[in-house]
Amino acid sequence: MTDQSKHEVQFFTLHGKRRAYVKAGEGPVLLLLHGLACDHRTWLPVIDELAKKYTVIAPDLLGHGVSDKPRADYTLGGYANGMRDLLTVLGIDKVTVVGHSFGGGVAMQFAYQFPERTQRMMLVATGGLGPEVTPLIKFIQAPGWFPAMGVLTLPGIRHVETLALRSAAAYGGGPLRKYTRDLAEVADILESWKDRRTRFAIRHLVRAVIDWRGQIVTMSDRAYLTEAIPMAVVWGREDQVIPVRHASNAAALAPELRVEVMADSGHFPHKDHPEQFARILDDFIVTTEPATYNRARFRRMLRSGMARADTTLASVDTALTTA
Repeated sequence: MTDQSKHEVQFFTLHGKRRAYVKAGEGPVLLLLHGLACDHRTWLPVIDELAKKYTVIAPDLLGHGVSDKPRADYTLGGYANGMRDLLTVLGIDKVTVVGHSFGGGVAMQFAYQFPERTQRMMLVATGGLGPEVTPLIKFIQAPGWFPAMGVLTLPGIRHVETLALRSAAAYGGGPLRKYTRDLAEVADILESWKDRRTRFAIRHLVRAVIDWRGQIVTMSDRAYLTEAIPMAVVWGREDQVIPVRHASNAAALAPELRVEVMADSGHFPHKDHPEQFARILDDFIVTTEPATYNRARFRRMLRSGMARADTTLASVDTALTTA
């Protein structure tokens, strides 16, 4: 993420681990969760526009950006707990949570674990809706990935690679554009992997959610709980990391959700078309009532969901794995 943030990065230390975040604006709170190997800077194109109307909280997840990179819990549940703790430290009770890619998985886990703190949920090119994912991410959990990246991120080699990637992103147009669009972000990720601690964290994170067959974690078994929380899905039509057809999987799992597919966009629609993305998010918030947690209702949903899962989950999972 080569963009330079004008927003001050703030820190808090929890359980001995330092976490970073930026905070901007005033109003209803948006929690923006970045994707795998990214950090809060992925949201820079939209933070200022959103901050005109909302309080925007954009953290660096543990193991990313300038947050600590310890030997720690890099599961979705661990990240969801970390976001609850951040909000508690900041004195924030309820949020609309927006998650991109892996951050979408964290957002879904957060909403599941802490429905009383979740007003709405927007998933952007999210994981968790089907097994397919680019092979480049699958390779991260391979035994030889760590030492190979140690070589590929040596100064001379890394500089050539990142220059080539950024040049392809800048000049690769026409029919190749859908393949070159996101290569500048790939270059930024490769640059961050020069840090051995970052590679360690990313490897452990990926092993928690992906194997050789693809994504392990799925929302299909708990999608019925989204009936209580307004939900939207945004995708780039030319996403080469996670297929855009997963947006249809989401619609099948949660018929009440909104789906927006952005043309001329890849895996980072919020960066490709920030003004349009900000409008979509604002409209989603303005036109939906925030969820109100009710324990009795949640209990009823769990009970009815167990019965529903017995008859529908098998067919949904089959659809997800064959899509």
